[in-house]
Amino acid sequence: MEVEKFTVGNKTYRFYSLKALEREGYDVAKLPYSIKVLLENVMRNLDGRDITKDHLERLARWNPKAPEGEIAIKISRVLMQDYTGVPAVVDLATMRDIAVKMGRDPSIINPQVPVDLIIDHSVQIDFWASPEALRRNLELEIQRNRERYRFLKWAQQAFRNLTVFPPGTGIIHQVNLEHLAKVVMADGDLAFFETLVGMDSHTTMINGLGVVGWGVGGVEAEAAMLGEPITIRVPRVIGVHLYGEPRPGVTATDIVLAVTEFLRRVNVVDAFVEFFGEGVKKLSVPDRATIANMAPEYGSTTGLFPVDENTLSYLRATGRPE
Repeated sequence: MEVEKFTVGNKTYRFYSLKALEREGYDVAKLPYSIKVLLENVMRNLDGRDITKDHLERLARWNPKAPEGEIAIKISRVLMQDYTGVPAVVDLATMRDIAVKMGRDPSIINPQVPVDLIIDHSVQIDFWASPEALRRNLELEIQRNRERYRFLKWAQQAFRNLTVFPPGTGIIHQVNLEHLAKVVMADGDLAFFETLVGMDSHTTMINGLGVVGWGVGGVEAEAAMLGEPITIRVPRVIGVHLYGEPRPGVTATDIVLAVTEFLRRVNVVDAFVEFFGEGVKKLSVPDRATIANMAPEYGSTTGLFPVDENTLSYLRATGRPE
């Protein structure tokens, strides 16, 4: 596959160009954004064994009326919450024990992609309506689950590519949106679209930033964490044209409730939904994230927004490096 280059500042990056496929006769330009992201993933990870030319063909010749077959992709980042993420880390520790029994170096067992585990689901609220409430709740949380936090502290030090965010950091999807997501990732000088799976159905909130990501179960997340491909059906893609702009007093919650009611009537179950049109420009990234967050409620796998100037402004405002 043809690799091209671009320069940002004084650094040059390589990337897999979809235009190269056009020169081979594929009509890539008309593909939906999400299909292009999946196609770049297949091009970049094509090995002839797990990810094959057939997978590339199914995406490059994607049929909007009747998409067929399955593809394998490799995910670039995994997001975990504490209820399901801690057992996954326990599985990693168990693999290290097995490696020792087999006479192997246990340090060979590591996540192969960045994994972020955010403690938020299990945190209880015992104190409120007081300036001391946060501190007292966090102290009690640590006391209650001291053994778990000792284990997670060991895991973060022992495993590469694992970052644990302690209780009090924030809600998983908000932390992901405001701090973790990159939109474009780099491995050395190779740049590529970020893709994400999370162990929570509302992982789709990150679609508001233009990142293709969705919620999965523990087995798929662990496979992705270990660098293995995950298999999905070639998706239906349903476009939602947003026009006009919100009237004064209309909130993102109002919009998403209306969108959810509408999309439930037209059946978007298991589809990739993409929002487009002039109305998108009138929505801030937090508003887009609110709409994307509700993808499980309207039944789709994703609720994707494009990357535009609003996206770039949000990335700058939240301290992402240029």
